[in-house]
Amino acid sequence: MVTTTTNSVEGYKIAGYFGLVGAEVVNGVNFTKDFGAGIRNFIGGRNAGYEKEILKAKEEAYNEIVSRASQMGADAVIGIQTNFETLNQMLVVTMDGTAVKLERI
Repeated sequence: MVTTTTNSVEGYKIAGYFGLVGAEVVNGVNFTKDFGAGIRNFIGGRNAGYEKEILKAKEEAYNEIVSRASQMGADAVIGIQTNFETLNQMLVVTMDGTAVKLERI
């Protein structure tokens, strides 16, 4: 499966559009990570716990859009956009793109 943030794939033309594919991942962050983040906010530095949670949620969202596009019969997802938000102390990652069929030029 080809995935890209661009609206085209070099060497290919878009032979068909299957539509929008999206994924939403909502992960809670536990007390230990919140406590560690509070200390780091006070003394400075990176927060490895939160960074791991963000990467995990992003990977889950990516895998979901690839799976959904594949089920539609697509062989690529173009124009991928990723958004991060917090909601009641939970991390929300949304990822959207367009599922397409590619044809080599």
